[in-house]
Amino acid sequence: MFASPDLKSRVAGCLLGGALGDAWGSAYEGRTGPISFHVPERSALSDDTELTLATCEAIIESDCVEPANVASHFVRWFRAGRIHGMGSSTYKAMRDLAAGTHWALAGARGEYAAGSGAAMRIAPLAFLLDPVNPDHRVIIRDVCRITHHSDEAYVGALAVLLAIRSVVAGSWSPQTTFLALARDNLPDSAVRDRIGQLMQAQLPASDVASRFGASGHVVDTVPLALYCAQSIASNNLADVLAMTITCGGDTDTIASIAGQLAGTVVGVAGVPSDLLAAIHSGDNVVAAAHQFADFVCNRSRQP
Repeated sequence: MFASPDLKSRVAGCLLGGALGDAWGSAYEGRTGPISFHVPERSALSDDTELTLATCEAIIESDCVEPANVASHFVRWFRAGRIHGMGSSTYKAMRDLAAGTHWALAGARGEYAAGSGAAMRIAPLAFLLDPVNPDHRVIIRDVCRITHHSDEAYVGALAVLLAIRSVVAGSWSPQTTFLALARDNLPDSAVRDRIGQLMQAQLPASDVASRFGASGHVVDTVPLALYCAQSIASNNLADVLAMTITCGGDTDTIASIAGQLAGTVVGVAGVPSDLLAAIHSGDNVVAAAHQFADFVCNRSRQP
């Protein structure tokens, strides 16, 4: 039986689980799976967590989800050298924003814009916006477009939000998977099709990755992260992340998203503090996660 963490615990667990997955996965990024995983002696965060925390900071400052303010925080962190390991689409967007390009025009376009740079940082919005609400979907799409003008990138981010919301709403369970809960509310897309394929799979995660892919393409990244995160039904967070990273490929992003989902399930108590302490800047991440969790809880109490 699962304990039922309160909202504050779930929010902090989401952010901290994602940070742990990012830090561990960064040490293995780009390797072909299956990987023999060992907890890295030294680990550091990448843009997966840094842009997520910049999003949290922007939301707290503006007291809402405002794409322009999110973009301004991104460029502030970029200029300060606080964003590491960016993919090409995100890096292009940051350079354009720093040069004064309007946020709605900065994001990459074309076939190479269907990366997972929007999905990896979208988690904070799950606690403030309803991805089934059409008006909220416009805001979500705009936040994605700061870096990625791609329908697939947007749908991938939407899938992450739907999965996190399913935990908060109490609809997720060991029998009702993240894949199924996300797919039911996604528009037609390659991401939705891949989720449908993985719903039929009954394979180790590394075999799924070998068969379908574990690249940074959002069609690979998000469905595989949802598949891996479901194993929190029978494993602890550290084991979920280890199993996810064995898949290889875009390990930091896949493990970060899986960690966000699994962390939402177990709450902050399920994210071992000693593992977080071993991450460079881990103390800052813990403080930021709790600050955002307090903000979300205070907002939820408002009439």
